[in-house]
Parts: sequence; C-alpha cells; structure tokens
Amino acid sequence: MSETQTPSAVGPRPVLFEALAALGSSTDDPFIPEDAPFSPQQRVWLAGFLAGVRASTVDGAEAASRTPQLALHVLVGTQTGTAEAIAEDLGRAASGYGVATTTTGLDDVEVDKLPSMGHLVVITSTYGEGEMPDNAELFWEALQASTAPRLDGLKFSVLALGDSGYDGFCQAGKLIDTRLEQLGAERVLARVDCDVDYEEPAAAWTTQALSLFGALAPATAGGTPAVPAAAPAKKPGRTRSPWTRKTPFGATLAVNRVLSGAASSKEIRHYEFDLADSGIEYAAGDALGVMPSNDPALVDAIIAELDADADDAVDGSTLAERLTNGFEIRTPSKDLVAELAERSPDSELAGILALAQAETLDSWLRDRDILDLLRSTSVRFDADTLVDVLRPLQHRAYSISSSPLAADGRVHLTVASVRYAVGERVHGGVASTHLADRVAEGGTSGIFVSANAAFRVPSDDDAPLIMVGPGTGIAPFRSFLQERRERGATGRNWLFFGDQHRAHDFIYEDELGELLTGGVLDRLDLAFSRDQREKVYVQTRMRENGKELYAWLEEGGHFAVCGDASRMAKDVDQALHELIAEHGGRSMEAAAEYVHTLKREKRYIRDVY
Repeated sequence: MSETQTPSAVGPRPVLFEALAALGSSTDDPFIPEDAPFSPQQRVWLAGFLAGVRASTVDGAEAASRTPQLALHVLVGTQTGTAEAIAEDLGRAASGYGVATTTTGLDDVEVDKLPSMGHLVVITSTYGEGEMPDNAELFWEALQASTAPRLDGLKFSVLALGDSGYDGFCQAGKLIDTRLEQLGAERVLARVDCDVDYEEPAAAWTTQALSLFGALAPATAGGTPAVPAAAPAKKPGRTRSPWTRKTPFGATLAVNRVLSGAASSKEIRHYEFDLADSGIEYAAGDALGVMPSNDPALVDAIIAELDADADDAVDGSTLAERLTNGFEIRTPSKDLVAELAERSPDSELAGILALAQAETLDSWLRDRDILDLLRSTSVRFDADTLVDVLRPLQHRAYSISSSPLAADGRVHLTVASVRYAVGERVHGGVASTHLADRVAEGGTSGIFVSANAAFRVPSDDDAPLIMVGPGTGIAPFRSFLQERRERGATGRNWLFFGDQHRAHDFIYEDELGELLTGGVLDRLDLAFSRDQREKVYVQTRMRENGKELYAWLEEGGHFAVCGDASRMAKDVDQALHELIAEHGGRSMEAAAEYVHTLKREKRYIRDVY
C-alpha cells in the first residue's frame, strides 16, 4: 500500500470503522492504536481525516472552534522533490488539526516578510557536502546577512533531510534552524534530522508539528478561519503516484543499447522502460529512481570473506538475499569504517581516520568497496555483526532523457556505466551495472518518478533557452528539446555539448543533427576536450560566444545546466559571471546580482550531481 493511498479495504478496515464509531460519543481527539496496520504516512493522513470527521459531528459551537484558526507557512528547500512531497502530506493533514497552510519555495520568500508570518515550518534537504539546495541559496544568503530582521514573536520548527553518508549531514536544515533562533524566533518543536530512510521520522514530525501548532490557534467560537496572507492559489499538478521508493513499479526494460563508440573510454547506454498500465506520469526535467541490486560476484566474495554460507538466516531472510537487495555493499558506511578502525588500531585505515582530515579519508575510500575494507585489516566479522554496520540499499536517481509528449508510454534514461579496476579486481557502480548487466531487454526493474519542479522547460514557449550539458548531462536537454518540438515552441534553443572525442563520444549525434535541420535546435556548440592539444570544455565555448549568449539572456533567455556539480557546474557558473560582467559592462559584484536575478526569476536552473 502506498503512502498516498487511503487505508486498504482489507485488514485496516475494522480499525478505521472502530475509530469512526468512537467519534460520535468521544470528546477526545481521535486515537489510532500503535498496533494498527498503517504506515507512518497513513497515520498522518488518518489523524487529519478523523479529526476532520469529528469536527463535522460535534455541535455547532465546538465545530466552529475546530475550524482552521491558525495560519502556518510551510517553506520548502528541495533539490529532488522529497521535501516538497513531505510538505504536501503536511498540507493534506493540516485542517484536521485546526491549521491552514500555504507552501512556498524558500527562494520565493522575502526575508523581510518573515516577522509578519507568525508561524512557520521549514522542510529542507541538504545538497552535496552540506550545501543549501539550489532553491534555498538566495534565502539563506539573505537570512544570514547582518541586515536580516529580528524575528521575535515568530514560532517555528525545522525538518531537515539528508544522507548520513556525507559529512554535511542535514547541514542546510541545521543552519536555518540555528539562524532562526539567533534572530529571536521561538522553536515550537525541536528540529528533526532525517536520514535516507526518512518516511517514519518525517511522518512523526508532521504529526507533532501540526498538533503543537494547532494548539496555538485562538480558541474562538465562530471565528473566521485563518488564511495565510497572500496565499498563492493551488497550482494544478499531477496526481501523486502510488509508485515510490518503498513501492516501486516493476517496469519492463524495452531498450538497452550502447551509445558510445567502441573506442570510447566510457560506456554510455540508452535505456527505455515501458510504463504499461502503471499510471506513471512524468515531466521533462524530472528524475527516475531506479531500485538496483548488487553485483552477485561481489555478494559471493563478501560471503566467502566472512566464511559464511549464502543461506544463513539474517534479518528475516538469507544472507545472500540481504546482501543482494538489502544493503549498500559498494560504498562503505561510516559505521563500518569506525568499527574496523576501532578493532584494528594499527591498520592503515585507523591511521588515516586518526588524522581527522575528511578529504584524506574520502580520497582513500573513493575507489574501495566493502570487500576491500574487510581485506584491509585482520578483523573478522560474522554476518550479523557486518549487517549491523551497513546502510540500507538506496535507489539511484537519473535525469529523464525523454519528454512524455514524444516517448509513447515509455521513459528514457541516458546512463554511463561505472567500471574501473583496483588491483586485480574490477569494480562497478551499483545501479549503472545493474541496468547494463543484470537487467536484460524484456527484464524488469523497480522504478518510480522523482518530480523536480525547479528544473523545467520554460513555460513561455517564446523564451530563448540556453542549455549546457556535457556527457550524460545532455539527458534532460534531450527531453527539453523533444518537449519544445512537440509543443510547437517558437523560442530559440542553444545547446552546449561536449565530451572527450567527437569520433567516439558524440552521443545522440544523429538526433541532434535532425533537430538542427528541423529548426528545433538553433545553435549547437561542441567541445571535445581531447581532440586537440589544448583542452576545450563547454565553458570555453561559452566564453568564445559570450557576446551572443549575453544577448540571449537580455532577451529573456533561460539558462540551464546539467552534469557534474564539483567541477563542471562550478566552472560554467564562473564563466557565466565573467561573460555577463564583460559583455554587460558590469563589475563582478553587479554580475553576481544579475545572476541572482536570473535565479529569482527561475531563469537559471540546474540539475547537478
């Protein structure tokens, strides 16, 4: 049962009926037994639903007092849509607690308006190594400035989302939580930090937050329901899919073909999943979550290293099954690293850990998997001890490379297979080799869509669009170009693409040529770095064409980037600032403000990883 569905007619029905029957005579808030067979998300939905039903069954005076009386602003910082989905869950349940909500992206909030909001919650993810998500950068910049207003009288709570595999775990939420307090705001509920398995703690925080804020509503009989000032109209959107990372859709892989040339140093593949009767909807700019399985050879090698048996009972299943589908065995967990260092204090790993230098440790771990670590010390684990220090196996998200207007019931991906040798062993990426090697055409894999409302084709079909996507970063721009073609958009399109060698790495060359001759793609600037003595990158081509690129921006153009966050995206951003300064006759400070304006107007968008 999905987190967005109402309780099933099988099993949970008697519990629901008992709760409904009790409402007519009870004066207490609805109570859902702990052993009721509902997920955390369903408990949130039910609590709001039952409270709403109760409000409709009590006498008039009490019913009026149960009408939403407190305006709660829900501010969202999101990179992949998870925070937005949690905010939607909170909004659906809010009225049952006497709360009226409005949801706003953090960068759409003027910090000067915070004091007048009265009550707010912040739900934010963390991007990369402790950075703000793209749609929260400008908000954070203003909030931490010395000119930020005092927030005495503002009541708040923060839900932080993150991945404990990174050093900056939930850092964005932690920073915002601390800064709000520093400015005088009162914390109604302590911040909750959610790891990759966020559903249960997020649902518990939602219930607590709504209960506490609902209790702050004025106890007036017959009062007017509170509505947040200037609450935006609800935007039309897709129905929430029942397919999630907890309940993925088993999609048939219809196409699995290599795009890169035989002499390429990379292996880039094109995949197409058949959506069949799943009801899955997606938009150009969204990501597709793929639920992978681990490499069977690596699983067997770890079992052998443990001197265990594949059929040993572990965690309610067999050791082989749990290592194949249950745990991350490619990337060592922090708990495993700490356990090995503690048990083997004279090991190389313990020495590196003692330096307390994150970059040194990251560099040492970068190409090592769990088997490498187990073999690096004399420590011996049994199966139960090992799985206790492993993290759950997570989905991998890939930018969708098709438009639903052109894909005829399918969803496309463009993925580089990660393979490399360490000593005599060949290592592989988890999901990329899962797709390439372990899901044959006609086979199935669990998938679901992650909406990315912050990364979209311009809604104005006349607006110019500039896209920078080297390598597999071309994926979403293939979908953008398909989308604009199918919509009959008249706005000009300009793509910067590149890789190492034109002869081997020019993926989708024929398609791009057709888009050029068909007038959909107006400009294509290529940067193949290894085809000449001096390396040429997409940012090189941007600088060479800076005058025209700036002119497109001045005409209302949108600028979109997809690809590597640590290097390419930063270099592209620097080039953008420099060409705006040069061709706009601005200082670097003024160029930075120009870029900020592009971001505020949603004309500078990124899908980086």
